[in-house]
Amino acid sequence: MTTLLFPGQGSQQVGMGADLFDRFPEKMREADKILGFPLEELCTEEGERLNKTCFTQPALFVVSCLMFEQWREETGKVASFAAGHSVGEYAALYAAGSISFSMGLRMVQKRGELMHKQQGGAMAAVIGMNLESVEKVLAEAGLSGIDIANLNTPEQIILSGAVDDFPEAEKIFLEAGAARFIQLKVSGAFHSRYMKDAAGDFDSFLADFHFSEPAFPVISNFEARPYNIEHAREILVAQIFSPVRWVESIQYILNRGETEFLELGPGKVLAGLLRRIR
Repeated sequence: MTTLLFPGQGSQQVGMGADLFDRFPEKMREADKILGFPLEELCTEEGERLNKTCFTQPALFVVSCLMFEQWREETGKVASFAAGHSVGEYAALYAAGSISFSMGLRMVQKRGELMHKQQGGAMAAVIGMNLESVEKVLAEAGLSGIDIANLNTPEQIILSGAVDDFPEAEKIFLEAGAARFIQLKVSGAFHSRYMKDAAGDFDSFLADFHFSEPAFPVISNFEARPYNIEHAREILVAQIFSPVRWVESIQYILNRGETEFLELGPGKVLAGLLRRIR
């Protein structure tokens, strides 16, 4: 069995996809037409533009999809499962045939725009504490404005909330025994209650899209279970303001039997998380 993993925001890097753009000219033309700017230029230029959510998300989607196409052409294999971390879930749905390339890119472009508008939020990784301990610290310290955003490994929990709450939170978590408290380079409180306005607008946008039955199971971040494609719209909307249940998603796949995991996207973030989950 082969499980395809697609990374999310934070994995982007200058130069990503540079070896693929000439190989898939039709998809690049399609992407440039939808986005309204040259994607290759975005992915290869120095500067901060690639790190802005409204640009990061469509760029990651395109590069991950091209890496999938390259893998499929070169190996002729068919995957048994797919999962994507946050925005990576759209590339997983594309790989499984549930959405087309253009459909996925339009959705990710809109998602990135809506999430980018929600400014004033922050996210941080708590390293060396399990979920129960993190929840206990949040409750006992009265950090009621902070939500749990990602369950990346048993001892890497991502927090999300208002930016002003994080200096105090860092002090409290380190005193409570966290090994590290790392603020992430993001502009918003993703996967938290602060994204509900963006999710509402995204729900309206998705009304015109139709999802196809996947060729193999895609594990959703929201449910940590295979998609029921009839509820794809609701799942993708809820994903924006709900925790990414990555540990449970990987454990679900591992419990189905032996599998080879292949990360298709820039970097090796998910490979590192996988080692810790295993």
